[in-house]
Amino acid sequence: MGREVKRVPPTFDWPLRKVWEGFLSPDRFDEVPCEACCYDRPPSVMDRLFGPPSRFGTGYTAHAQNLHDQWYGKAPFDLASTGSVALGPDTPAVRRFAERNVASAPDFYGTGDAAITREGYRLATLWNGMWSHHLSQDDVDALVAGGRLMDFTHRFIPETRWQKIEPPVRPTAAQVNEWSLAGFGHDSINAMIAVQARCEREGFSDTCPACEGHGSTEAYEGQRAEAEAWKPSEPPMGEGWQLWETVSEGSPVSPVFATSGELIAWMSDTERGDEWVPADVAAKFVSHGWAPSFTGSTATGIVSGVEAMGTGETSGPLGGDCA
Repeated sequence: MGREVKRVPPTFDWPLRKVWEGFLSPDRFDEVPCEACCYDRPPSVMDRLFGPPSRFGTGYTAHAQNLHDQWYGKAPFDLASTGSVALGPDTPAVRRFAERNVASAPDFYGTGDAAITREGYRLATLWNGMWSHHLSQDDVDALVAGGRLMDFTHRFIPETRWQKIEPPVRPTAAQVNEWSLAGFGHDSINAMIAVQARCEREGFSDTCPACEGHGSTEAYEGQRAEAEAWKPSEPPMGEGWQLWETVSEGSPVSPVFATSGELIAWMSDTERGDEWVPADVAAKFVSHGWAPSFTGSTATGIVSGVEAMGTGETSGPLGGDCA
């Protein structure tokens, strides 16, 4: 992700900061939501800002979708279904999380033990309704078999990355459930594996038979094959010089200039405000042709990739969007 120089025709007039059409899959490849597994998701804050909730196919059967919703607390979850024990405000992991929340925002939560207990009740109530924090041993074993929970089964060694612990470790449900409350916890892949494994144990299919798990059906015969065969295309080549961002799929962020010198002059124009860079820096960047969005430098800290490329003060790319 970052900035790059593209050579395009002088007459190229694609709108600035609009993703180039050749980088986007055409609308004709949009499939039809599968009615058999179509799901009305609850309205979100974004829906209230930008429009009503959309309908989409999940690719799950009704049984699997209900389990998926239980994972995230969107459907009623029974602690007895996994043999788990209810969390309370005094559960150590809950208490620690509540203490951190209160300490980080005392103006919101209040202070003292009463505020911590009140926040503990809120967290416990929330988490007791989520399967993801109350896994059974079968759930944990399925995740380990699926190559997950590496925090328990592997050691991270910088030189060799993740290395499996020998003899193999079998984390307990209690260990994993406490772990899920302390940090990032589970992701969507863990949810998928747990749902699939539980459906199999209970004798249910997890895959919608109408769409075979795609969540959508073809609008016309052969649509999916066409979409898979589609490849993105670059803008037309030419003699012009233009600056593009690559943080999105890719879009132009400058006018097209007849010479590299004109592009350098534009980049070093102080009227560009925060995106201005010195002329010598811009010249070195244009000569190189690409820079990451940001880089980390021992000398200057985090700086724009264009600036770092021009000064030579680079130690590694970072994410973000800066010219």
